[in-house]
Amino acid sequence: MTEPRTVVVPLLVVQPLEITEPAWCAGHPAVDSDDAHAQFRTDIDHTGPEHHFDFRGERLWTAMLTQAPHSSDPHLRVFVEQGDYARSLDPVGLYDLAATLDAHADRLREIADQLATILDEEGQ
Repeated sequence: MTEPRTVVVPLLVVQPLEITEPAWCAGHPAVDSDDAHAQFRTDIDHTGPEHHFDFRGERLWTAMLTQAPHSSDPHLRVFVEQGDYARSLDPVGLYDLAATLDAHADRLREIADQLATILDEEGQ
């Protein structure tokens, strides 16, 4: 038998929690909306506006600023999600895709610059 001691255990408390929202965050559902749901504190995340990268009307990628400030990795990052685009292309189509990828790369660099600016302002 050991001496009495204290221990910290995880607890899900289902009540609203007021949090600071970064300026770049696209917002959260209102507490009384159908889109709001209880979550663990570590699952709370901030997400910026989605940037869509399309080719011929189909989604290639989506990118957005994201941060889960109470998680094991609380750092601001850019989340990139790959779409389902899969096609066989002729030479013209492949050149079109390459040109589109060049333009998308420029936009991704702009998002990287935005991330770097925010991190510099926060001293990270």
